[in-house]
Amino acid sequence: MERRYYIGSFRLLAVSLLLLGVELSLAQEQPSRRSRAELLYNKLEYANAAAAYEKLVDVKKPRTEDMERLADSYRRINEYELAENWYSRIVLEPDHKQESLLHYAEVLKKRGRYAEASKQYLVYQEKYGNAENITRYIQGADSAVVWMKSPSLHNLRNEAAINTALSEFSLVPTSGGVLYAGEPHGLLDNKSGMTGQSYLKVYAADRTGDWELNGPNIMGGAFNNALYHVGPLAVNAAEDVLYVTRTYPGNETEKYRSDGLKWRKQNLELKIYRKNGTDWSEEDFAYNNVKEYSLGHAALSSDGKVLYYASDMPGGHGGVDIWYSELQGDNSWGAPQNAGSTINSAGDEMFPNVSGDTLYFSSDGWVGMGGLDIYRSIGSRSTFGTPENLRYPLNSAGDDFAYVVEANDEDVIYGYLSSNRPGGKGGDDIYSFTFAKPKFIIVLEGLTRNRETGELLPATSVTLFHKGKEIAAKGITDKDGRITFTLNKGEPYRLLAEKPGYHSDSTSVERLFPTRDTTVQVAMNLQPIYTVGDKFVLENIYYDFDKHNIRKDAALILDQLVATMRDNPTLRIELSSHTDSRGSDSYNEKLSQRRAQSAVDYIVTRGIARDRLVAKGYGEKRLVNKCSNGVPCSIADHQANRRTEVEVLAY
Repeated sequence: MERRYYIGSFRLLAVSLLLLGVELSLAQEQPSRRSRAELLYNKLEYANAAAAYEKLVDVKKPRTEDMERLADSYRRINEYELAENWYSRIVLEPDHKQESLLHYAEVLKKRGRYAEASKQYLVYQEKYGNAENITRYIQGADSAVVWMKSPSLHNLRNEAAINTALSEFSLVPTSGGVLYAGEPHGLLDNKSGMTGQSYLKVYAADRTGDWELNGPNIMGGAFNNALYHVGPLAVNAAEDVLYVTRTYPGNETEKYRSDGLKWRKQNLELKIYRKNGTDWSEEDFAYNNVKEYSLGHAALSSDGKVLYYASDMPGGHGGVDIWYSELQGDNSWGAPQNAGSTINSAGDEMFPNVSGDTLYFSSDGWVGMGGLDIYRSIGSRSTFGTPENLRYPLNSAGDDFAYVVEANDEDVIYGYLSSNRPGGKGGDDIYSFTFAKPKFIIVLEGLTRNRETGELLPATSVTLFHKGKEIAAKGITDKDGRITFTLNKGEPYRLLAEKPGYHSDSTSVERLFPTRDTTVQVAMNLQPIYTVGDKFVLENIYYDFDKHNIRKDAALILDQLVATMRDNPTLRIELSSHTDSRGSDSYNEKLSQRRAQSAVDYIVTRGIARDRLVAKGYGEKRLVNKCSNGVPCSIADHQANRRTEVEVLAY
């Protein structure tokens, strides 16, 4: 299973390289750049490996294997946009590996590019034959197109007061607030080589009347002193017993060999902590077996008599299954029982939660939108109904998991989930959700046109974003170049239109506060890029005064150009930087050359081949107005000359 560290913990968490002559040889001679990159990759230190492989692929003819390992490293640390950029190059190479095409389709799906993912899965089927899992992936991608065009009326809120640039997930409500797992920010903390971040700890936070979270703090107590990851956890109704998942820190581990190396796998175990005065006493869950399998992600039934958990122990239906134990008369837990094939698939099921007679869990083994999707099933123990996908926006192109219902009545549902979907603050974020039927409907009608000719552009992909990069909905324009979405009251939105052969266009929609059903119309005009010699200006590319480094706001615009070049692999461009007339001619030409080169260098790091780009600084040689040396002009007129321009060299 190739999954994020806390999910992949069942297979890959804290795998460490044991001494077998490798480290001795490294002590005797300085490793080459490639051997160091390979060692980091083989040790599963993907964050570090990506940095090493970035240097290896910035050559005229990079090795396909180097690009594959770079893309795979990005994929494993959830940098899916970068992974997509590189895989789009890799699949054009005749010697690419079979799994690279599959991974390409996977990252397209994880980025919400479902129509493109479905095409790549079909290409894979044609080249390598049909398989049950590929058919399921295609069904998931096709279903997601429908679900994202008409999302449910759930409203999600990123709990920004506790989420950070790192990961927070698996929230558990308590009477005094919430508990959850998170990555600390300490510079001196031990780091996971797989993620490059600190090992997980258990956090506590406060909760306000509208379910908003704040005041995060690492919990005290012995369970946070473990060597590796701690969390997620479950708590009983009396809040005096905690069931904590952690990575086993000892030496009695599962061992195996691969490619002449010895490896050790630190499996997960479940620890039970009982309140003892002001402290906690620790005991092992009776069915831990770290030498053979992982066990964790505990959840209690509403009556506290059934303990559900995830494990890859023998006897299951796939990789990781949901199991359960029943409370015995002596207050011990009974032997593990599999929750059955109705909910357990050939893939992985994990992060169970129970609300009344409903089991919520996450899986990558049923038809779904992304990596892990959230499902619900009515029943208990090993008798469950067919799982139902909760669809968009509760599910997304990323990993969605740890779904918990906090309040449920006839009018409103409140709860929390965890997700690494685009638009969050970090790797994994905690979201609150509400469901309430709206009193009236706001409809957004989008229209896509060719900027040069004004003709309508059907079959254009249009994405509706809210709150930054969070995808609210997505669809394809009809034969008249039109698409409609339903908006929430009082939220700002942004529309992005994309089509092969055109440079994308975006527009903003301000907050709306109507008092009745309302329709809003916006237009997006896409610049064609298929004619050699055509030029267009990249809007809103700014540099700090006398500087040439790429600012964050400029990077966002350049990323759109990266996407245009990725989706049009025959496109070759000149990227030019221009200044106004203030300053000497010589200085302006040198400054503009540095700026153009910085932009090209940035685009190359995003996966575009350097030989498709030419950097050119023209200084003040190509003014677009009369503002030459000595001519008095307004600030706006000078700004018009300070531009970054793209010219099509080949298509």
